[in-house]
Amino acid sequence: MLKQSRILAITAAALAMTIGAANAATPAAPDAPPPGGPGMAMGGHGGHRMEMRMQQQLNELHGQLKLNADQEKLWQTALDTMKQNHAAMRESHKQMRQQFESMQQQPILDLNAMHAAHQKIEQQNAQLREQTSTAWLNFYNSLNDQQKTTVSTALKKHFAKMHEREQKMHEHWSKQHGAPNAGGATPPAKP
Repeated sequence: MLKQSRILAITAAALAMTIGAANAATPAAPDAPPPGGPGMAMGGHGGHRMEMRMQQQLNELHGQLKLNADQEKLWQTALDTMKQNHAAMRESHKQMRQQFESMQQQPILDLNAMHAAHQKIEQQNAQLREQTSTAWLNFYNSLNDQQKTTVSTALKKHFAKMHEREQKMHEHWSKQHGAPNAGGATPPAKP
């Protein structure tokens, strides 16, 4: 049970960051960073479509919440924090990739240095993710029960869609790789 609640909390924070990342790429903000983020990690148009879908969900949720002035400030703070941290994580990933490419030019790889560089970036990114999560949680904690119910309903709907996609991907993978079906049944023995 503890593991499930921890996974749910992580998923909720990831959703907030993902939704926020999609909103951060909105062209309406002149200082918004270029499109990117978790959805774009998949590459191509699929990631862009996912990002646009998340942006639409975030905008719909924002409209449904009918925020007061204080809540709106917290919403904007969460978005700004997320934008800045997302840009910083993108930049650190770029730097890490460049550093690894440089290290690969050496005749003998220094795996210790590569590991240390990776760990340093991971620690920095973990701090940035925590800052973003804290900003979103501050916003969420400012909501009244009706607003929290609206957010909870949207999250539950999103979790259900994620689970459905995961099941479809698992079934597809099983078919492609000849694995037993998703139900766990074993194939009949051959004579």
